[in-house]
Amino acid sequence: MALKEIITMSMEEMKRLKVIHPVMERRITQVRASSMLDLSDRQIRRIVASVQFDGEKGVIHKLRGRPSNRKIPKRAKEKVLRLYQRKYPDFGATLATEKLFELEGIKISAETLRVWLLEAGLWQRRRKKNRHRRWRVRKECFGEMIQMDGSHHAWLEQRGEKMVLMGYIDDATGEVFGRFYDHEGTLPAMDSFKRYIRRNGLPISVYLDRHTTYKSNKKLSVREELEGMNPLSQFERALEELGIEVIHAYSPQAKGRIERLFGTLQDRLVKEMRLRGITTMEKANEFLEEYWPRFNKQFRVSPRNPVNAHVALPPYFNLDAHLCIKTERTVAKDNTIAHQGKLYQIETPIHSKKVILHQRVDGAMHIFSKTNNLKYHEIIDRITRSPSTSAQPSSWKEQSVMSQFI
Repeated sequence: MALKEIITMSMEEMKRLKVIHPVMERRITQVRASSMLDLSDRQIRRIVASVQFDGEKGVIHKLRGRPSNRKIPKRAKEKVLRLYQRKYPDFGATLATEKLFELEGIKISAETLRVWLLEAGLWQRRRKKNRHRRWRVRKECFGEMIQMDGSHHAWLEQRGEKMVLMGYIDDATGEVFGRFYDHEGTLPAMDSFKRYIRRNGLPISVYLDRHTTYKSNKKLSVREELEGMNPLSQFERALEELGIEVIHAYSPQAKGRIERLFGTLQDRLVKEMRLRGITTMEKANEFLEEYWPRFNKQFRVSPRNPVNAHVALPPYFNLDAHLCIKTERTVAKDNTIAHQGKLYQIETPIHSKKVILHQRVDGAMHIFSKTNNLKYHEIIDRITRSPSTSAQPSSWKEQSVMSQFI
């Protein structure tokens, strides 16, 4: 056998040849050889016949060096690489293969494309840092706990306004929901949560970070400390009224499921909206309505317990009465209240000195005295004091004090 042929043999083939020679010389039986090589008797007979006919190279597989019957033609490979450079230059291999199949009708595996991109220098493997984390078991039931947060990102890249994604992910299933807003605040949180409830029902608990929208940083008074009171943000108060447990995380790693979700969406969702030429928040939210079902179908997992823990709301339940900003106001003797620099006249006769003002997510405002929804109107014609007509000092002492600032 030529030296070149011996070198091209694999170690496994050389091992086979070492055993096949004694079989051909009848020094060991075919049964013993099949045991040594972990092959069947029939395979041993086939290898022996091949070596007798072709010599020692008979142990080498006949397809060695021949192109695979399933090899993708070179022209198809070049077409895929051109498409990738033109339309998907920053896509990962997995997402790129999905879009190639969905939009171009080209079906290849993600690993094949990854190899092509590495060979062409169009992609580099990213090493992930190893971090020490403790694994937490998922909740058992859908709706037992959801993680919620806002993601600030250039979702429309340079094509449109800045937006915040108010995102939700179920801990048991990984089912996702979200909506875009112009900022992360109390009303966007309430509006998105209202939409989540309309879609799925009330969850048992919500896992949040300590952003001021979700966690009040108000300092307690001495009386409040003595009474053991706990200041609540408007969002916490609303969830407490709805009977939902609020859990606050102390680090981003603690709510890693939604943090990883945002990382995925900042890659995939941004590129999906780019392909569709979306430039406004309105169009982006319309796209999310069709995007979430597809995303959840691909990434949702089955819960360990099939019970749905969400609580369905009865038709008569007024969700807006809870998911709103509630502010206490003092009623003046002329039955007016002031709010955000405006004056409102209460038309309904009341005897209470305090009322509760509800600012709802749709922009509507309601004033309540206990459970009574009061009629009111804004006072437009108000006389405001001009800065030039301020009161004159009434004594020599006031004049001497004011002269210090002249």
